[in-house]
Amino acid sequence: MKIAVVGAGVMGLAAARALAQRGEDVTVYEQFELGNQRGSSHGTSRIFRLSYAAERWIKLAQRAYELWRELERETDTRLLVLDGLIDADPHPTKRLAAFDACGVVYEMLSPADVRARFGYVYDDVERLIFTPDAGITLADAAVAAFARSARGAGAEIRERTRVEDLDSLPHDAVVVTAGGWAPKLLAAAGIELPAKPARETVAYFALPEEGTFPSVIDWASDGSFQLYALRAPSVGVKAGLHHSGKPTDPELEGEPDQAVVDAVSDLVRRRFPRVDPAPLRAETCIYTNTDDERFVCERHGRIVVGSACSGHGFKFAPAIGEQLAHLV
Repeated sequence: MKIAVVGAGVMGLAAARALAQRGEDVTVYEQFELGNQRGSSHGTSRIFRLSYAAERWIKLAQRAYELWRELERETDTRLLVLDGLIDADPHPTKRLAAFDACGVVYEMLSPADVRARFGYVYDDVERLIFTPDAGITLADAAVAAFARSARGAGAEIRERTRVEDLDSLPHDAVVVTAGGWAPKLLAAAGIELPAKPARETVAYFALPEEGTFPSVIDWASDGSFQLYALRAPSVGVKAGLHHSGKPTDPELEGEPDQAVVDAVSDLVRRRFPRVDPAPLRAETCIYTNTDDERFVCERHGRIVVGSACSGHGFKFAPAIGEQLAHLV
């Protein structure tokens, strides 16, 4: 089959790799260049975790873990750095039940334990959960590895080639992994994608001391999560406020939100004494949000929608690529 993949972020490249390895004739169209700063896949790192309160997400992350390790072996590239994850979850009962059902290894820690082991300050949380099989995915390296693997399997990647009309593509199937651009692109083909792009701000901070820095998710009492923080290799620490961004037009090159940077800096000062709370720099990325953070991976005739989104998709990329190939 001749298959077009529209969008060469991590999801598009993962799908292209999976399809090319099955022997299909794959062409990837990217309106910018690989690794560009305009979409949702750039940057030093993303959190990798098995920590979800629903079994279906844990099982998807476990499959992704297997496939990340496969990609590491194939490309001889380190992509996962697993220093662990701290969940500061005030209501962990459902999460722990899902862990037990799926065989996720974890420890329950007191605030004193967390302070002694990692230097994090969570005296206002009764107990915290540490999962060792978590940490970060090296994002830029992952995008590059998927591209190398896809090309090695025969896929063609056309950079700086924008697709305006899906119906004009002369392929047997079209996979749309266009991130924040996908809703409008699909709408023009008569397909509704119930997702809206927002521009998020993330800030970087220096970490003067050597040593591990487990990723952190600071959950709010309503079950959403507020602060996230993770290691940013060669920089220090990356932190942001989940879903704090405003609706955006991805065609525009937006600027970081200074109010978000200030709020993150204050939380970093309170939670992580080892980290210098003066931000080194800030950047933006686009979340393409559904109303309940679900992914939309479905087929409409020859068009396959691949919107693994809402700001928590990156970790699942190889498993989503596999699923999109199944849909094709």
